[in-house]
Amino acid sequence: MMSSGGGGEAASSRYARVMTAPPASLPSLPDYGTGVYRRRIRLERRSGRVVGELQDDFHHFAVDLQHDGAVVTGARGGGLRTPWTTCGGAIPPLERLQGLALTSSLRKAPRHTDPRQQCTHLFDLASLAVAHAARAGEAARVYDVSIPDRVEGRTSATLDRDGERLLEWALEGSTVAGPDPFAGRALSGAGFGEWAETLGPDPGEAVQVLRRAVFISMGRRWDFDRMRNASQFAELVGGACHTFSREQIGQADRMPGTRRDFGREPGAIFMPGFSAAFEAFDRAGGT
Repeated sequence: MMSSGGGGEAASSRYARVMTAPPASLPSLPDYGTGVYRRRIRLERRSGRVVGELQDDFHHFAVDLQHDGAVVTGARGGGLRTPWTTCGGAIPPLERLQGLALTSSLRKAPRHTDPRQQCTHLFDLASLAVAHAARAGEAARVYDVSIPDRVEGRTSATLDRDGERLLEWALEGSTVAGPDPFAGRALSGAGFGEWAETLGPDPGEAVQVLRRAVFISMGRRWDFDRMRNASQFAELVGGACHTFSREQIGQADRMPGTRRDFGREPGAIFMPGFSAAFEAFDRAGGT
C-alpha cells in the first residue's frame, strides 16, 4: 500500500512555476492566447461495473471498472488517443486497483497503488469510476470543463456537471482569485486534495476535477509535434507518471497529429459514445 500520491502534487508544483515563467527552450504555438481548452469526463453505471471516458485536447481514454459492490474486482483501460508512444504501457498497472474498497474519496486510490507507475489521466478516470461505483442511485455523471488560454497569466475556469454550472474560478497564475470560498487558494502543492474533501464528496470531487484540468490546460501553450521525445518536456513533469518515469522516458516518442482543438470544434468532444470507444480499444488490444 502506498502512503501518498506525491507524483501528482510534484507535477502540479512544477506546472505552477511554468505559469509565471514558461521555459524558452520548449517550442511554443504562436496562436496561444486565442483559444480554449476543453475536457469532458463521462461516467456510467452498469451491472457490477462503471465505464468511463475522458477526452480533451491531448488525450482520449476509456476505463471499465468491475466491482462486487464493496471492492474493485478488476480494471481495464484503453488509450484511444495518446500523446506518447509509451502511454499504452500504463494500461496493465491499472489492474493494481483490485482490492480497493469503493469510496467517494479520490485520495484513496493513490494510497492503494503508486500513481507514478500509472497514466495520470487513466488513473484519474479510474478513481472517478471508483467514486461513481460508491454512489447510490446515480446512473450517469458528465463533467465539462472550459478554460480559455491565459493572457498575462490570467484566465477563468468553469466546470459543469450534467449541464449545470458548479464552479467558475478567476485564476491568476496557479491561485484562485475568486470567488469565495476558493479566493486565495493555491492550486499547487500538497494538501489541496485533503482540503477539497472537507467540502463534501460531490463538491470536493468537482473541485479536484477542475484543478487537474487547470494544469493540463497549460499544454496548449506548446507545440508538442516539434518535440521528438518526452524527455524535452520532462522538466515540467518530472517522474510523475509511467511515461515520464526514468525507465520509460528515453523511449517515449511523440505520437504526431494527436492534438485536437476542441475550442474551435467544441461539438466534436461529445463523441464517440461508450460503445464506439470500447470497440476501438478492444481492436487495439486494450485489456
